[in-house]
Amino acid sequence: MTSAVAGELSAELRGFREVQTLAYACAEAVAAQLKPGVTERDAARMQRDWLRERGVRDWFHLPFAWFGDRTAFVNFRIPLQFFPTNRKLEPGMPFILDMAPVYKGFTADIGYSGCLGLNPVHDKLLADLEAHRELILREVRERRPLREIYEDVDRLMVRQGYANRHRAYPFGVIAHKVDRVKERRLTPHLFGFGTQSLKGLASDAIHGHRDGWSPLWSPYKFSDHPPRQGLWAVEPHLGFRGTGAKFEEILVVTDSKDPEQSAFWLDDDLPHVRRWAEERAAA
Repeated sequence: MTSAVAGELSAELRGFREVQTLAYACAEAVAAQLKPGVTERDAARMQRDWLRERGVRDWFHLPFAWFGDRTAFVNFRIPLQFFPTNRKLEPGMPFILDMAPVYKGFTADIGYSGCLGLNPVHDKLLADLEAHRELILREVRERRPLREIYEDVDRLMVRQGYANRHRAYPFGVIAHKVDRVKERRLTPHLFGFGTQSLKGLASDAIHGHRDGWSPLWSPYKFSDHPPRQGLWAVEPHLGFRGTGAKFEEILVVTDSKDPEQSAFWLDDDLPHVRRWAEERAAA
């Protein structure tokens, strides 16, 4: 992938940014409607309905919602535990909305952390995520092996006093590649994941295995390679005593020799980034 001219994005990157913006708008709209008694399944359905009303017909994965200690994946041992449950939202309870729509053939995968009312622990987790966003971008620009960057994120979490909760995901991934998906009228799914997107990820895995890289960014040996050009959905996830928080957004990696253009976040106008800016302005 070639670099973007400063301040400008290619038509393809604009397509990815459009669907990512749409997904975050959905998260904010649904979060504003959450109230005590709403279940995770209700919140997941609200995300699906909101996006379908705006033209989304396919998914990398269907929407998830996690409430309370499920935001920290407490006692999660099998993949089925990630799916929405009848857990009800209560005052002061943290929540995470996670969705991965495909729109006009472009894919996004986002994570939005919020809380129903005041929760100082959750606020601190959100604030401390900013350092992870900065670390990841800096070390990707340095072309450090993905496995080493993962370990550095781990070390930063330990210094902050948190547990690594993205390690609970299959293969312990902190990120995965995203690509364009061929639009289809029928959108079959397998265990909540769009089959077209799974085919693309499997194809990348096969080619990557042959060429010495992986579309999954994990703590394991298959991620012991420099960042691969393309788009990566990155999701550092912090946990502390039953409270979890994360962001998830697209990181662009290019072939540019210019450090600033060699890797950059697709969009800085996102809820968590605005929150950090507002907190600095108020300090």
